[in-house]
Amino acid sequence: MRVVTAAASSFHGPWRKRAMVLALSGIALAGGAVHAHGQEAAASPAAAMAAPTAVLPGDDFYDYVNGDWLRNTEIPADRSSWGSFAILANATNERIIALVEGLAAAPQADASARQVSDFYRSWMDESAIEAKGWAPIKPLLKKIDGIRDQAGLARALGESLRADVDPLNATNFYTENLFGLWVAQDLNDTTRNVAYLLQGGLGLPDRAFYQSDSARMQGLRAGYQAHIAAMLKQAGYSDAPARAARVFALEQQIATSHASREDSADVAKGNNAWRAADFASKAPGLDWKVFFQAAGLGKQGDFIVWHPTAMTGSAALVGSVPLATWKDFLAFHAINHFSTTLPKAAADQRFAFYGSALSGTPQQSPRSKRALAATNAALSDAVGKLYVDRYFPAESKARVQDMVTNIVAAFSRRIDKLDWMAPATKAQAQEKLKTLYVGVGYPERWENYAGLRVVRGDALGNVQRAEQFHYQQELAKLGQSPDRKAWAMPAQLVNAVNLPLQNALNFPAAILQPPFFDPTASDAANYGGIGATIGHEISHSFDDQGAQFDAQGKLRDWWTPADLAHFQAASKQLVAQFAAYKPFPDLTVNGQLTLSENLADLAGVAAAHDAFTLSQQGKPAQPGVDRDFFTGYGVSWRSKAREAAARQQILTDGHAPAQYRAATVRNLDAWYPAFDVKPGQQLYLAPEQRVRVW
Repeated sequence: MRVVTAAASSFHGPWRKRAMVLALSGIALAGGAVHAHGQEAAASPAAAMAAPTAVLPGDDFYDYVNGDWLRNTEIPADRSSWGSFAILANATNERIIALVEGLAAAPQADASARQVSDFYRSWMDESAIEAKGWAPIKPLLKKIDGIRDQAGLARALGESLRADVDPLNATNFYTENLFGLWVAQDLNDTTRNVAYLLQGGLGLPDRAFYQSDSARMQGLRAGYQAHIAAMLKQAGYSDAPARAARVFALEQQIATSHASREDSADVAKGNNAWRAADFASKAPGLDWKVFFQAAGLGKQGDFIVWHPTAMTGSAALVGSVPLATWKDFLAFHAINHFSTTLPKAAADQRFAFYGSALSGTPQQSPRSKRALAATNAALSDAVGKLYVDRYFPAESKARVQDMVTNIVAAFSRRIDKLDWMAPATKAQAQEKLKTLYVGVGYPERWENYAGLRVVRGDALGNVQRAEQFHYQQELAKLGQSPDRKAWAMPAQLVNAVNLPLQNALNFPAAILQPPFFDPTASDAANYGGIGATIGHEISHSFDDQGAQFDAQGKLRDWWTPADLAHFQAASKQLVAQFAAYKPFPDLTVNGQLTLSENLADLAGVAAAHDAFTLSQQGKPAQPGVDRDFFTGYGVSWRSKAREAAARQQILTDGHAPAQYRAATVRNLDAWYPAFDVKPGQQLYLAPEQRVRVW
């Protein structure tokens, strides 16, 4: 489901390490924003089909399907939003917490299970964390304080580099570290992996938060500067307000050279090959030789620089901004990053800004959920294996695999029937489908954590060692061939993803549950739910981003000029359709930013409907099955969000708000007779106005 991101995409939201932590803790994700609630269970597709409300489906299909739920449901106090994804994530996380807490009851023969238990219990031991105070992070802060020259600064910046961003699969195109690293298949050479460098250095979600003159943004900037000061003061730094002012001013300067979200999502603009020797002349100001050596990249000769303006701009700031300011910048971001394993006052301060001020969430999640999120980030496959062994039956995997086969076949038929596509282009599209790898449930090979040292009682040290362990794993890929079957999501995540460089899809076990998939529900409900999700991810291989990659994941133009012109014209129609939606009087949906997801939604639900129709051949006719199919689709987007979170999503997320994603059914001919939609109703489109791409 692309929820998770740009040329590589996820169904429901931001992916990669930071987003994974949020998603797995039920804090934030995707389509409609951030969802969750304590004890509410996820309804099956059949059970979720509530009685129609007074609104006509042709006027507001989202309200018609979900109106009663929207009016009768309150967002939990510890959430900024709540809906189908979060309900399921919450229920899944509660299951996993029970599993993990149960590991402590008896000695574990399995080493990875012991690691999971020790990591989780260390994070949960709040009294021990409180007793240690700030001592665990003092060595890192002392090291930062010991920086004496530009070489030392370059070394510290290199050592802070982490592989925590993926420009093809992310809502955020930056990291809090000055730069971000992504290791993946070369865009231009499918035989090797390469190091990608991306913009970073911001503590706010996007450059717009530093540049917008709106009253809300001005207030958030003031709140963020106060947050920087509060964190530094807690850590014992003198004159914290003045230090915070300088750190914030530095981040404002960094933001000026950042690429926009639209440009960040443009693969062609990100495909900038630099040799290691080029950095000194193209981005002067930083001692790149020292930086790369400290980052473990000293032997790398080739890089792809996704954000060249940010690389040049940030390097210049390294050379011009006083060293003392950079030391305060590094100290704050270290404290901010590790605050959840520091004394409670630090964790509470972080939540006060990022949770309450930025997202509008009144209450912090229970510590058990935050501990699980941290454990998932450190030992995702170890936790995922525990979950799969207990909760993911082989029968569910087999049935979903059958649905995948049917929907891929339906998409293939749709390609064959396109009257605007040349035979040569069709052949290339069919080759992508033929070679598509679809992972269902869990990876073929679980990650081994034998090299990760987890020490009971050392919460901060465990997090630091886990981050370094994962970073070294990523660096090791630079000496390996690309793995088409490698997973980008853990099995326990409620999401799905398309990986264009691998020409692969992942459907984690956790999303293969009600309301998306229910073994006891009708075919109509399941094809409308998980079927549309499967279609969505397949479609990402052919959206405005994915269509730039061939069957081997190479960035290559395989379209005829006429075919490309038609595709772009249809895409512009969809941009205009979504740009007409106005969730707030002063804020409209960004049709261009959300185009990839909107294309995938449209093609995905269309292919799923085709596959469902074909699956019913030879079976007795059932009345109202199309209604059940589309209702199942509408229920999957059930969501509501606090205003602060909704506004942040519209500005920064590549996914449109949930109500508009559900409304894409207005482009499908079969939806009209299913609900007797007539001209004059608000969602009605004349046949020639309906967007048709794939």
